[in-house]
Amino acid sequence: MNEHPNDPLHKTTLEEVVEFLVEHYGWGELGKRIKINCFVFEPSIKSSLIFLRKTAWARKKVNHLYLKTRKSKNA
Repeated sequence: MNEHPNDPLHKTTLEEVVEFLVEHYGWGELGKRIKINCFVFEPSIKSSLIFLRKTAWARKKVNHLYLKTRKSKNA
């Protein structure tokens, strides 16, 4: 049985999400699309994960962009 059949992010870690977005957009474009300092000033995966784990609104935006990008990439 699938525990979370309606959760498109089930079994996808936040680190995987951020790495995918950085690989796809790069830090510069990612910082333009989601205006948070951890993507603009001295960006790193580690600092982004720390911020996103503590900040629900930012994590929500990152997850939304990830799902939107994955959908358009698979279309």
